[in-house]
Amino acid sequence: MAFTNEQLERYSRHIILKDIGIKGQKKLLDAKVLIIGAGGLGAPAALYLAAAGVGTIGIADADEVDLSNLQRQVIHSTADIGKPKVESAKESMLAINPDINVITYNEYIYSKNILDIIMDYDFVLDGTDNFPAKFLINDACVKAKIPFCHAGIIRFEGQLMTWVPNQNVPCYRCVFKEPPPKDAVPTCKQAGVVGAMAGIIGCLEAMEAIKYITGAGELLTGHILVYDALSNDFRKLKIPRDKDCRICSDNPTITELKDYEQEACELKK
Repeated sequence: MAFTNEQLERYSRHIILKDIGIKGQKKLLDAKVLIIGAGGLGAPAALYLAAAGVGTIGIADADEVDLSNLQRQVIHSTADIGKPKVESAKESMLAINPDINVITYNEYIYSKNILDIIMDYDFVLDGTDNFPAKFLINDACVKAKIPFCHAGIIRFEGQLMTWVPNQNVPCYRCVFKEPPPKDAVPTCKQAGVVGAMAGIIGCLEAMEAIKYITGAGELLTGHILVYDALSNDFRKLKIPRDKDCRICSDNPTITELKDYEQEACELKK
């Protein structure tokens, strides 16, 4: 693939990096990344992946933009209120970089459709904010052997980890085992979240995708990164793989994907 003069200028700051360069930028342009959730986490991740020149970006969400989203979901604007989030996100992404292809999924992600959707992608970002959705994304990606990055935020805290197949590293279920009982853990809507927290963790998710695609640096495999904004403390915790994990062990007991509750994988505000 020959770069156009416009591409050489657009991606020049990547191209001069020895860990990316022309070859790395070509990998980005050839890559396909799916973002599940166009909310607080998905918004900054989508903007930065678009700007980076990831050639195909899928974005899945069934919600519409409302006023309460705008405190943290920076991909949307006041004029977008009432518009499907995926359409608003696509417009913002293409406004930054018309060089890319954005595929939208204006639908909820369930056990019946997730495998068909993720199979077209090289890497998946979890931008959801409910436990059943996170477990479904984990189980589907492990089952399909598609690498993904998990992230979660609440109040002033955030966390993320990455899973890659065939590397003997722990998945999300190795750490958290099973979804908590319904309503046992508050959502961001109930407990609150600082808008900038979504930006920090969402950008870290985008960084994991970029590193995976280009091969630069080290991924958060085998570790979970925890950030406390109030103390300004980042902690990188090593986590073991659960040899008896129900999905990623050598003898998984989860053979079919399931939705843990009626609204299991709705991508909420």
